[in-house]
Amino acid sequence: MESAEKLSVTVTPAMARMIREKVEDGSFGSASEVIRAALRAFQREEEEHAERMASIRARVKASLEDKRPNVSREEVRSHLQGLFAEYSSSEDDSAA
Repeated sequence: MESAEKLSVTVTPAMARMIREKVEDGSFGSASEVIRAALRAFQREEEEHAERMASIRARVKASLEDKRPNVSREEVRSHLQGLFAEYSSSEDDSAA
């Protein structure tokens, strides 16, 4: 086990109550175990966030480097209106 360093931490009354409850119900052997578990969860959350951000940055970079031509808002709107009209007409045909 890694060597330990003792710290003093101030928490809200609600947090202190939750820590005591976790020890009293047997979920943890001590307040220190509760805090260590919370810090491990925080560390995992931070790592997952960093991975998500790296993934987003990679996708943005790939998008910016994409050599395909940009599509204007009007081209997108026109295409979607065409799809909607096609869908509406096929719905009308099947209802008849």
